[in-house]
Amino acid sequence: MQLDDLYRRVIMDHYKNPRNRGTLEEDAISISLNNPTCGDRITLQMQVEDGKVKQAKFSGEGCSISLSSASMMTEAVQGKTLEEALALADQFSSLVKGEPAEFEDYEDIEALSGVCKFPARIKCATLAWNALRKGIEQQQ
Repeated sequence: MQLDDLYRRVIMDHYKNPRNRGTLEEDAISISLNNPTCGDRITLQMQVEDGKVKQAKFSGEGCSISLSSASMMTEAVQGKTLEEALALADQFSSLVKGEPAEFEDYEDIEALSGVCKFPARIKCATLAWNALRKGIEQQQ
């Protein structure tokens, strides 16, 4: 199996079986963003306690890239400090721009590295991560 095939399977798995999809009922930060270029819409909700992302969930609709990215992001940031979550967002930005980035604790994210070949899809991939940044800004 080629790496591109593996990456496609990882992306489609997160798209068809999204992790952390839904809403949080308790007090949560809520950020809604959209990508007017292709119609992606994401609402990210986070519970933050003691400077850490206790829980993160998302809802919305969009392409496989935006929804799988949201699924991967919510898994990756839970339990992280806000600073660690921002660092992951920076790493992800580098990854989708074709710059070196490694995700030791969560390798599925690397499946989105191919997005750099399709500049119009970068906005799809970064939508949830931009919501994460905005949510963290609200906390600081």
